[in-house]
Amino acid sequence: GFIFQVASFQGVAVRSLSTSSPHDHPEHGRLVYKGNLAKTVLGVKFFSYSTSIFNLFMMPYIMLKSGIGVESLLVQAAFYGLIGIFTFVTPVTLHILTKGYVIRLYYKDEADTYTAITYNAILAEKVTVFHQKDVKIPDITKMFTTFYAKTKSMLVNPTLFPNPQDYNHLMGYDKSPFFKFEDLEE
Repeated sequence: GFIFQVASFQGVAVRSLSTSSPHDHPEHGRLVYKGNLAKTVLGVKFFSYSTSIFNLFMMPYIMLKSGIGVESLLVQAAFYGLIGIFTFVTPVTLHILTKGYVIRLYYKDEADTYTAITYNAILAEKVTVFHQKDVKIPDITKMFTTFYAKTKSMLVNPTLFPNPQDYNHLMGYDKSPFFKFEDLEE
């Protein structure tokens, strides 16, 4: 009886997983984009943070064992500088470079609004809601920015949109600069 119960429980779990994705959020609208580097970005940031914490805890021990505290002021400054770079500068730089990486993007047709999910500094998901008219494309191609949502830079990979029309609408490419739809109705 026990083996049958485990097998039937696994069947129910598999069925419930296939019908409902952990990324289904009807309140945000329909999922139009999913970044393929989300796990990589999270992993790299987590590794960077954990090594920084490790460095902070190990610094007093290293100083005690190596006798660096007795050396000259210049050697101390160089040591603290090097540890400081790896402890603070690397995670901060990583966060600045990846804070706009869009993990998932949802779209609500009726309101013409987008909900972008990114990672914040403490590796939690951050929700940014913006209207299509808030989207600004940078004049010069920027390395870690595809568009600005109000003032926040966002990075998406256009090839990862299952429906290219969703990308065109996000960027405003579906609006002709020569005439507007309302003009045709007059």
